[in-house]
Amino acid sequence: MILNKDKYRRDSNEESKILEKMKKRKQCDNQNQENYENVGSEDRLSDLPDYVILHILSFLNTKHVVRTCVLSKRWKHLWKRIPTLILHASRFSTVKQFSVFVSKILTLRDSSSSLNVLDLDPHGDIEPLLLKKILNYVCSHSSHLEELGISVNGDSSLIMSCVSSCRALTSLMLSVYPRGGIFGSNYETLFPKSLNLPALTSLDLTNFVFCGSVLNISSETLVNLALHYNSSEFPKIELSAPSLCTFTFTGTPRQKICGSGLSSVKQVNISADIISRCDAAPMILLSWLLDLANVKSLTVTSTALWMLSLVPDLLEVKLPSLCILKSMEIKLEPLCVQGALLYMVKDAMLKKAAANSRKEVARLRREFKAGSQPSSIPDGMVNFLLQNSSSAKVDITTVY
Repeated sequence: MILNKDKYRRDSNEESKILEKMKKRKQCDNQNQENYENVGSEDRLSDLPDYVILHILSFLNTKHVVRTCVLSKRWKHLWKRIPTLILHASRFSTVKQFSVFVSKILTLRDSSSSLNVLDLDPHGDIEPLLLKKILNYVCSHSSHLEELGISVNGDSSLIMSCVSSCRALTSLMLSVYPRGGIFGSNYETLFPKSLNLPALTSLDLTNFVFCGSVLNISSETLVNLALHYNSSEFPKIELSAPSLCTFTFTGTPRQKICGSGLSSVKQVNISADIISRCDAAPMILLSWLLDLANVKSLTVTSTALWMLSLVPDLLEVKLPSLCILKSMEIKLEPLCVQGALLYMVKDAMLKKAAANSRKEVARLRREFKAGSQPSSIPDGMVNFLLQNSSSAKVDITTVY
């Protein structure tokens, strides 16, 4: 599975439930057995071996894991052997508190214990010395590190050097911006010409620019691939991943996918938009859909459907793909008023209206000037995608 927000950035309610059970454990230790039984509780945690408790703790943010040291003598040093470090600045009031906490964790943690998972998110900029300390710690424990997630504004060369040393990785999630950079800025991070991770099954990349004219992804083991807001400076992706099951894309489709492509993919998630004008994007998005021969689950945003609707005479196209589709989810989202897609959609609607009458064009112009927006989903789009799988389940959800 991809190391991502859904998996490791646990909802605070879930963490609270686990912590509440642990607090009850401490309260029970302060009572005699008779009172303990009277409150209808069972001290089941005490009966669990350490490795089971450590596994349970691995689902918590590290800040909450450390708090368990007050439960009893047995728990005082247990957190030091936790194989998962989830370090998120969102759990702290200030950046300084987060930095001090992380430094102490790396210093006090049992250095002989394996580190299997690291998920780092300082919520923006990170001090260079702290980042270097974290990466050095990762490198010193790289032999057993299986899942690595880094979402920072920091030195990309240090990060990529560290990643290259983690040969046991099965999951890699990177979202890297330069210090002081913000989401949506034009500061992209250079990805190395090659990266040898023989065990990798999941790859999730955000804000990267790739060397050369072609992005070549070749892996026998890769199962999940996610690309978000990456460079537009190369024309195609050569994809050779026979085990690939899930493909996720966020951004503007600018690259054709060739090679074995998407033929093995079973689940597709597409959130597409056009921020700056790209006339080729609708046709490229259609080319992706034409390659989805074996997909069973498709999730698309309404914005992506509007982009697709810009393909000339789209509804007359006979799809050779999406023949075994079982479910489709459409996530409704507004067309960005600052992006190019809304203007392209309105322009296409006016041209279509012009073929009918001037009155229709005038009416549309008045509606647009008054703030009217196109409908949530383009007419005929759902039936177009389901033309080979009419029995597929369709869910429409709202994301705003």
